Amino acid sequence: MTDAPDYKSTVFLPQTDFPMKAGLAAKEPAIAAKWEAMDLYGKLREKRAGRERFILHDGPPYANGDIHMGHAMNKVLKDIIVRSQSLLGKDAPYVPGWDCHGLPIEWKIEEEYRKKKLNKDEVPAAEFRAQCRAYADKWVGVQKEQFKRLGVMGDWADPYLTMKFDAEATIVGELLKFAESGQLYRGAKPVMWSPVEKTALAEAEVEYEDVTSTQIDVAFEIMEAPNAPELVGAHAVIWTTTPWTIPVNQALAYGPEVEYSIVSCFDGMVTSHEFKTVEAAFSMIVATELLDSVMKRLGWADSPRKILKTFKGSDLAGAVARHPMHALGGFFAKPRPFLPGDFVTTDAGTGLVHMAPDHGEDDFALCKAHGINPVFAVEGDGKYREDWLWLGGQGSVINPKFVSKDGPICTDLREAGGLLAASDDFKHSYPHSWRSKAKIIFRCTPQWFIPMDQPQAVMPAQAGISGLGAQTPETPAFAGVTVAGGNGPTLRGVALDAIQNTRWVPERSINRIRSMVEGRPDWVISRQRAWGVPIALYVHRKSGDYLVDPAVNARIVEAFKQGGADAWFGADHQALLGPDYDLADYEVVNDILDVWFDSGSTHSFVVEGRYGEGTRADLYIEGSDQHRGWFQSSLLESCGTRGRAPYDAVLTHGFALDGSGKKMSKSLGNVVDPLKIMAESGADILRVWVASTDYFDDVRIGKEVLAGSSDAYRKLRNTFRYMLGALSDYDEETEAVSYAEMPELERYMLHRLAELDAELRAVVDKAAKSENWLEFSRYTRALFDFANSDLSAFFFDIRKDCLYCDAKSDPKRRAYRTLLDTLFHALVRYAAPIIPFTVEEVWQSRFPSDEDSVHFLEWPEVDRHWINGHLKDKWTELRSQREQVNEAIEPLRREKVIRSSLEADVTMGEYLPVGEVDFAEVAIVARVTMGEGDGIVVKPSEWHKCGRCWRLLPEVAEDGALCDRCDAVLTA
Repeated sequence: MTDAPDYKSTVFLPQTDFPMKAGLAAKEPAIAAKWEAMDLYGKLREKRAGRERFILHDGPPYANGDIHMGHAMNKVLKDIIVRSQSLLGKDAPYVPGWDCHGLPIEWKIEEEYRKKKLNKDEVPAAEFRAQCRAYADKWVGVQKEQFKRLGVMGDWADPYLTMKFDAEATIVGELLKFAESGQLYRGAKPVMWSPVEKTALAEAEVEYEDVTSTQIDVAFEIMEAPNAPELVGAHAVIWTTTPWTIPVNQALAYGPEVEYSIVSCFDGMVTSHEFKTVEAAFSMIVATELLDSVMKRLGWADSPRKILKTFKGSDLAGAVARHPMHALGGFFAKPRPFLPGDFVTTDAGTGLVHMAPDHGEDDFALCKAHGINPVFAVEGDGKYREDWLWLGGQGSVINPKFVSKDGPICTDLREAGGLLAASDDFKHSYPHSWRSKAKIIFRCTPQWFIPMDQPQAVMPAQAGISGLGAQTPETPAFAGVTVAGGNGPTLRGVALDAIQNTRWVPERSINRIRSMVEGRPDWVISRQRAWGVPIALYVHRKSGDYLVDPAVNARIVEAFKQGGADAWFGADHQALLGPDYDLADYEVVNDILDVWFDSGSTHSFVVEGRYGEGTRADLYIEGSDQHRGWFQSSLLESCGTRGRAPYDAVLTHGFALDGSGKKMSKSLGNVVDPLKIMAESGADILRVWVASTDYFDDVRIGKEVLAGSSDAYRKLRNTFRYMLGALSDYDEETEAVSYAEMPELERYMLHRLAELDAELRAVVDKAAKSENWLEFSRYTRALFDFANSDLSAFFFDIRKDCLYCDAKSDPKRRAYRTLLDTLFHALVRYAAPIIPFTVEEVWQSRFPSDEDSVHFLEWPEVDRHWINGHLKDKWTELRSQREQVNEAIEPLRREKVIRSSLEADVTMGEYLPVGEVDFAEVAIVARVTMGEGDGIVVKPSEWHKCGRCWRLLPEVAEDGALCDRCDAVLTA
């Protein structure tokens, strides 16, 4: 018997050089180099010039180290969005930027000093600032290359840096707008202060950690009580977890409506206690509701006691007590008045609160209302000042040993007879500096503030250097707002209105930003540091008012343009003041601006500076922590100077966690490094992960997660590889067919493509008004599912016989390849924002060019007439039946009764709405018989297999012979 002929060479198999193995880690840098050589970003700007613009304003990361996974996630998401907007045909520029000032960079330089055992304060300020600038510049360069490696397309040749001279000039100009409009004041009030970094901190620079602190109960003996003489000699008991504030106590607060008890604690119980001034009995005053918990904390729960009297807190009005350390004299000998406080509750403690106006917001406000001023006893490093009567020169107040139950504060109180109880076991959440990780304190210092609730008589945009022109309350930004007589809007009010008029993605995030703006205190904008933009003001030495003169301010701004912030510290201030003012009359302010003011001003010199006055960003994107950071500082800055938000929409994403959902930490050894992932697997794998995640919440990344991203990528890559091979010699002019000439299956696939297009467009196109706007996990899932389920596992599977074996001129094969070409052009565009390196490789494989790029393309043209509800219903049913047939075939294949579904004869009990469709071709079986028996029955076909197409057909006389179709193709 002779061997059967080998027809392999006669089959039209896909032909392509596009490799199955991606090798992204090696290929991507070369592709990126080509983009840079051809100036892809610049050419794209030229091609989109004059189109509708979409501006995503980049929030600036700090230039102080290699990028981490949070950076990668953030920048990739931004790039995906920018590329998708460009794909829509918009002019979508992207200007990356960096925050170069402030504590994060200054702290790094100080770390280097500490390693060399040098003192930063002994280095000339100009030299220190130069080192900060050089350090920032170095890391800008490093991070720039790392971001580019991620495939992020942008204006890398001209990024924005807050330390560029023009940026520093604009920042100081924005500050002076606040000054000119009266939205600036200097006052002494408690602010969050880092004794380690010796500077005030913004809320966004603070993080909370669980700690164990010392808690103490301290007795203040009542000396006078005009409304209740029987209280004289009793002891008001206070409870605090900040023992270091007792040396700065100036008053006691009570709740006017709280019920208090005078409790007599008898001899025999107190003799074993720390309290040593008792003779026969000791009486104390606490809130009645808290009496049991106080007695338990003092260790007296089972000891004899007697309630002598209960009374309302209002009876304490006019009463005074003496400080436990009154014997020291001076400050400590002064009477401590009882003051009514609305904030006093019976949630914890004793129902009485000791007041240290230097170290608490409530304390400060209540004491100020009663003429009690701060004493500034605690220095910037956390030590009591040298001349302080008690513990002068000692500290630091955040040192656990210093404030412990055995530390000097408790020891002195114990010896003076004022300490009732002390323990080092109170667990609670406490604020820390996010940079040094050290505890912070509330400390009263002279600082510069922007008020949140001060009605404005002059709107900010009327300020002389605003550059916004002559604004009035009738202009759009201030429509309906009354500004005359100081009854204008407050910054808080304008900001809350702006929040309501901004689109927040996801929608729930509006609640977070609104609550933060509703409850935030005045914005403290001054820092006692060296590296940053100075608060360039002159304060009159007698009046205390800062100078408001547009001409002087214009000279200041111009000086900054020429020499940056350093121009202020080395300035000829008399020259800046001009002939109308005498420098001797003015104090030169040398505090620097809160770095959040810097970044909050970026919209002015990036968005407006590059795209025109009044331009607003379409979108801001950052992590959820920026509701109290950049989103808020930008909002307040713009509302204070322009009366509106700087953005139309804000997207908030979560944080990147490790594979088990834990926060990444070097100490835990669970850090997932994006640089390592790119070096091993490529940036496109990382981008698939970003695009696939539900990034509105925290997301996980680890080996298993990345393996899933790699698998999804591989399947899509194989889809492109198949299409490239199937279209290897496609000629549109001679081969393309019209929609009307296409078989039903092709028309159904065009329907599916139109459905996909609408779903993807709803994610990227703001005009679609979709609630899923910018939800790229939905976009990615729809795209990948279409490629895998609709194409590879269904359409390609059915039509591979047509592609391989039909004559090249056959109308069905031509229709299939026409549709493949349509699919290719659509999918390569849809995938471009997600996997830009791979789609460039795909595009260049089919259309090689040194001057062209897939990223110049625009959104595919999809005919809405392709939508066909009848075809959808019919093919939904046919696909469901196809799956059931495959399930019925599987047992026979598993048991090796048949090797391929092509060998199966299928009998179905029901008739399907097949019409002109050959369901055997759809199910890829030999034959389908309908309307016989029950359910689906499968058996091996008795027909023979064609030697070329391998189909089992009735006209094939024996295995290996040709079917009619194959014979016609070979003899044509």
